[in-house]
Amino acid sequence: MASTETTGPAGTVTPARTEPRTTGPTRPPRGAKRENRLSGHGWPALLFLAPFLGLYLLFIVGPAIYGLVMSFFHTSMVAPGLGEFAGFANYAEALSSSDFWSALWHTIWFTILTTPPLIVLALVFALLAERARRARWFFRLAFFLPYILPSAVVALIWIWMYTPELGLLSQAVTSLGFAEPDWLGDPDFAMVSLAITTVWWTLGFNFVLYLAGLQEIPRELYEASAIDGAGPWQQIRLITVPLLARTTSLVVVLQVIASLKVFDQMYIMTQGGPNFATRSLLQYVFDIGFTDFRSGAAAAASTLFFVVVLAVSAFWLVMTRRQEPEL
Repeated sequence: MASTETTGPAGTVTPARTEPRTTGPTRPPRGAKRENRLSGHGWPALLFLAPFLGLYLLFIVGPAIYGLVMSFFHTSMVAPGLGEFAGFANYAEALSSSDFWSALWHTIWFTILTTPPLIVLALVFALLAERARRARWFFRLAFFLPYILPSAVVALIWIWMYTPELGLLSQAVTSLGFAEPDWLGDPDFAMVSLAITTVWWTLGFNFVLYLAGLQEIPRELYEASAIDGAGPWQQIRLITVPLLARTTSLVVVLQVIASLKVFDQMYIMTQGGPNFATRSLLQYVFDIGFTDFRSGAAAAASTLFFVVVLAVSAFWLVMTRRQEPEL
């Protein structure tokens, strides 16, 4: 507080009016700040988001809610309306069906086959491409290019490569003196063949994520470790891998969800065969809904599948919360 003194009559000293000393800008009221935010930035942002929100509600949220409602009815594609109320009968039928559990196991097995190589190989190739001194752009393009190909094109390429006596892989195996396997016709090789195709096709997405994570690591850490005598392997083990922990957790959950949602390459290359050995859970839903025309039962199976994917996403959310530093 700043104050001044004045001399009055009879030599008396009276204090003058004190004025508050301001040390910085005053904070506006909470209501005014919210109003300024909405008037200044909020409404234009909402206007720009309105087309996306409208399409998202129309094509994502709306069908999801209708599918959840439909799962409690005996809805059929050959009859109008929702049909007769079924309660939890569709869910009980799916959970008691051996075809449902078999398709779920095939989906999980495919996820197990594809997730580890897609994580490890993406990290290895990202490290090699980042350390390359020449033609770095070429390696980045070469690893990412297959990812932009449509699923039908990828399926046709690999069907030709797996063709007995004519395919590139078959000729390579026989030229080495091994017996030619029936890549897509043998139940023991069909899922592995699809996993190889998927790794070649989708490796580029994880590769780009790891490249982005590597560029966020300060170069000074590597220079300081090199001065202390650390070799390339020690730098990767003690610096790169720990600092890529959050990127790796993101890659793992995205890859698990993508592998669980496998459908295109299986449906095009094997149609779920041989002997339903490559029938995924989404193909099971497709067969129930579009072959048996039982939309209600297909909606119930897809809702159960949604619960599985939601559990994986919740697990990733918990893990990322634990990795955040405490404030």
